[in-house]
Amino acid sequence: MSSRFLVTLGLLSVILTAPLIAQSKKAPLRTADGHPDLQGTWTNATLTPMERPAEFSGKAILSDAEARAYEKKDLEVNNIDNPEAPLLARAGSAETGGYNNLFIDRGSELARVDGVKRTSLIIDPPDGKVPPLTEQARQSRGRGLDRYDRVEDRPLAERCILGFGSTSGPPMLPVLYNNNYQIVQTPDAVMILVEMVHDVRIIRMNGTHLPANVRQWLGDSIGHWDGDTLVVDTTNFTDKTRFRGSSENLHVIERFKRIDTGTILYRVTIDDPSTYTKQWTLEYPFRATAGPVFEYACHEGNYAMPDILGGARKAEK
Repeated sequence: MSSRFLVTLGLLSVILTAPLIAQSKKAPLRTADGHPDLQGTWTNATLTPMERPAEFSGKAILSDAEARAYEKKDLEVNNIDNPEAPLLARAGSAETGGYNNLFIDRGSELARVDGVKRTSLIIDPPDGKVPPLTEQARQSRGRGLDRYDRVEDRPLAERCILGFGSTSGPPMLPVLYNNNYQIVQTPDAVMILVEMVHDVRIIRMNGTHLPANVRQWLGDSIGHWDGDTLVVDTTNFTDKTRFRGSSENLHVIERFKRIDTGTILYRVTIDDPSTYTKQWTLEYPFRATAGPVFEYACHEGNYAMPDILGGARKAEK
């Protein structure tokens, strides 16, 4: 067999298989019931902030060169192994070194959607900012955060009930670390295991919401398929969850669309007329990542709560 024939055969093989390879990258995998398969382990870690920085005012996307410059600067400024890094102070460590880069999981890039890097997770309003609060919300915001009388007075994250920063959602936001999620899918339910505080979201498919008097930490999530997009409608939050000051009437609409083998595009709309003057929407990718999701033992060896309350008692004296 001549080498020319082998080369020709090889080229023919590439030509015939190329469309199949391209199709496998574009066409989402499907479950036995025909819906896109969202299962796997995913991360939403990204350097893109929720709200657009002032330096990018009026600029929703960046060129790759602009994005690389911003990413390089962000990673250098927030190098948590540097005791002068602003991120270290924001993490509450001051100069004690309670965190270092080993524990940080912010990603290394801005979120890329439709082939371009985004400057904010918020896509609506177009300015990339959270809409103004209602007068009622402004008056009540921040109440209770300075109370140290009982364990129940402290925020949910301090009590290891929910992860901080709405990592468990909804909406499921990227935070400082532990941005991993595992999705398991059946025709009747979708389970999302949240890495931080090992929260578990159960999305009941094609169901109806619980009675209004039944309130849950993560709300009551009902899902349905709109073509190839999983739409999740969540209500019935407690009055203690208070996502960014929201009320118990918070209504969250999430959309999960698997756009290729390694990406789920996540779009989420926040609706709470008693808190915000208008609805607002975020959008960013969840990227496939290696599992498994390891245990997050929030309470083990956690002396924060008795120290917080004990410090308050000493301050009172």
